[in-house]
Amino acid sequence: MKQRLMTRNFLLLILGQASSLFGNYILRLALSMYVLEVTGSAAVFAGILSVAVIPTILLSPFGGILADRANRRNIMVALDALTGLSVLCTALLLKENNAVGAIGILLVILSILGAFETPTVQACVPQMLTGNEIIKGNALINQVASISYLIAPMLGGILYTALGLKPVMLASILCFFVTAFLECFIKLDYQKAVSGENIGSVIKKDISVSIRFLTKEQTGILKMLFLAAISRFFVMGLTIVGLPYLVRNVLGLSPGYYGAAESALAVATIAGSIGADCVWISV
Repeated sequence: MKQRLMTRNFLLLILGQASSLFGNYILRLALSMYVLEVTGSAAVFAGILSVAVIPTILLSPFGGILADRANRRNIMVALDALTGLSVLCTALLLKENNAVGAIGILLVILSILGAFETPTVQACVPQMLTGNEIIKGNALINQVASISYLIAPMLGGILYTALGLKPVMLASILCFFVTAFLECFIKLDYQKAVSGENIGSVIKKDISVSIRFLTKEQTGILKMLFLAAISRFFVMGLTIVGLPYLVRNVLGLSPGYYGAAESALAVATIAGSIGADCVWISV
């Protein structure tokens, strides 16, 4: 019997991801605009973002290990609830004299939580779907992310311009708590693994298996990851740091224009994906 793509579990996951990504995008846009307005320095802005991304790089492998060995539904609920609480605490403690430090700490916390959430969400799709539906499910997840990236920056820029930072933070908090609430109703089978190994041995074993898979069995994937890392190294810095600094500090435009620029990048991303699919089909 053919499985339906839009099962109850998968629909809840999609709705949760839409809410979470929307909250993330409007929050990061508002935080970027606020830091640039307070410091007026691209170097400080880049430094904060650089420090914030380090936990994601270091902890993502451990996020994958956790997703393989723990209850994924509970992980997602806990991480989204913690994200909402982290933003709420920052909003309550945020003052003009501690703004840059508080935002830097918040971005590091979000980076840590994201390192564990992203692998968990990706691991949920094969557990919810089977066969060709897995490919369709992953494609739909990516489409939701693209649509969120298309809509959220523009709305976030308008909201930030009209109301300021804290209302945007409150809106993102609502999004994260809605996501956690929706994820509570996801039902995933989970059987606790029985093993006499300690945590250190498990982590070491899983990482060695992953390294062997990339270096011995699937070297093509390793090459692709290497090329993606190089492209992001040269391109992402320009877009993440250079674009907001250019719009706000050089051109002196409002955050709404930066949101529109981010949405335009999303359109380009979607168009590029469609173009790549067309070329692939023609070949």
